[in-house]
Amino acid sequence: MDRSITFYFLTETYQQDSIGQWVKTVDKRQVFGQVSSVTANEFFSGGANGFKPDLRITMFAPDYHGEDNLELDGKIYSIYRTYYGRNDTIELYLERRRGDEGNTGQP
Repeated sequence: MDRSITFYFLTETYQQDSIGQWVKTVDKRQVFGQVSSVTANEFFSGGANGFKPDLRITMFAPDYHGEDNLELDGKIYSIYRTYYGRNDTIELYLERRRGDEGNTGQP
């Protein structure tokens, strides 16, 4: 079964508007990868460290620029751990960001 997906890295920036208030903008960058479930070991060890592991994405390592958040299927996830694998790949371990469902900063 093909588990190829398209997702978006999210980068938050703040700029001052005309009256000096800081306004957050979110930039999206489209990337491709493969999604899978986390292993039972990852689930339990992540939970023991205060995380709620949800998914793992494997992708081409040079496409990752240290982002902290991504959007997949309209849901926002935080990247809590990375692992560099073979053949220029990286695994991103994700947990669902609570309280921010569907809010990507875009009007």
